[in-house]
Amino acid sequence: MEAPPVTMMPVTGGTINMMEYLLQGSVLDQSLESLLHRLRGLCDNMEPETFLDHEMVFLLKGQQASPFVLRARRSMDKSGMPWHLRYLGQPEIGDKNRHALVRNCVDIATSDNLTDFLVEMGFRMDHEFVAKGHVFRKGIMKIVVYKIFRILMPGNTDSIEPLSLSYLVELNVVAPAGQDIVSDDMRNFAEQLKPLVHLEKIDPKRLM
Repeated sequence: MEAPPVTMMPVTGGTINMMEYLLQGSVLDQSLESLLHRLRGLCDNMEPETFLDHEMVFLLKGQQASPFVLRARRSMDKSGMPWHLRYLGQPEIGDKNRHALVRNCVDIATSDNLTDFLVEMGFRMDHEFVAKGHVFRKGIMKIVVYKIFRILMPGNTDSIEPLSLSYLVELNVVAPAGQDIVSDDMRNFAEQLKPLVHLEKIDPKRLM
């Protein structure tokens, strides 16, 4: 069973016991430069941060119907950065008028023996991938544009190929519970990116 879609937050820091507000979309490779140009004009940082991350998804099967999912990430292009362990809760049903998907988000920095620890705890690796992209910021909002690469030989992050001919685009805010007003700001920002990309509130259950 494959884990539901997840944001690829670059390994730059973590927030514990917060809520993630999320809008998602995609753009074809040939439209990437137009989108980056638009984001440079709208965001606080004209030149985006770049990232190259390796992510491994671990499952723990128990009595529950669906397995418990944890994600281990490491930066491949920034030496000395810690591994990160990430848990994403089930999306809240909540108010259908809420403009963004909302779910619990736990992200913590760990030592570099994280994967060994997860295996000892009984987790097994389900799949892994490499993500390469750009990060823009607008106030508390983070806009991530990235491409996912399939790892052709397990564990060998030098042997990769693009998973698709498009880039994923995610508009993300991590905030304390109850800050639903941020979804209004996210919707307004997303409107400014049309028609280059349409960011939507996507229910992962529709994709499983």
